[in-house]
Amino acid sequence: MRSTPHSTDAVNPPSGAARGGAPFGRALSWLLLVGGLVGLGASFVLTVEKFTLAANPDYIPTCSLNPVLNCGSIMSTPQAAVFGFPNSLLGIAGFSVVAATGAALLAGARLARWYWLSLQVGVTAAAAFVHWLIIQSLYEIGALCPYCMIVWAVTVPVFWYVTLRNITYGAFIVRPRSAEQVSAAGLHLLPITVWFLIVAALVIHRFFSYWSGLI
Repeated sequence: MRSTPHSTDAVNPPSGAARGGAPFGRALSWLLLVGGLVGLGASFVLTVEKFTLAANPDYIPTCSLNPVLNCGSIMSTPQAAVFGFPNSLLGIAGFSVVAATGAALLAGARLARWYWLSLQVGVTAAAAFVHWLIIQSLYEIGALCPYCMIVWAVTVPVFWYVTLRNITYGAFIVRPRSAEQVSAAGLHLLPITVWFLIVAALVIHRFFSYWSGLI
């Protein structure tokens, strides 16, 4: 059965997308569930660490491993509470929705178009915020938070595949053939791979003097 702009079940793709081998269906459901749970776990631990540090200034967070991998130095900065409360609380709320969406899809739920568009707004905002935090961590704070990096690594794939799913399935009304061709050709992993390589290269370059000193 061919999907219309108002048919929005990711588990039952439109016939064209199914033949093209789009990276959706249950794979997307599992990505949302597992990615949501991983991000939720990292956000929860960050929140606990933040509150513990606030109660005891002498506390050393478990993710403070060395001068570079140091959550403590990041938690004390304004960037760690952009909206007046720990950023990790946003992660708890957002990743809970992502995980719940994945669980619902695996259970056979058919989600309305408005839901997918709302999810798109959320993951797009999250991806933009993550990239701002990456820049702040590398070039303003000069330290990395391991738990934050887990959130980075989860947020971007979720954003990419939700976006690709919405384009291919017509959630944005139009369905550019280029998106279907990217899916069919198996090129959907390329942008994610390039992104990880770029971030890794930036981290190595920014802290090269420290890394080289360990050798």
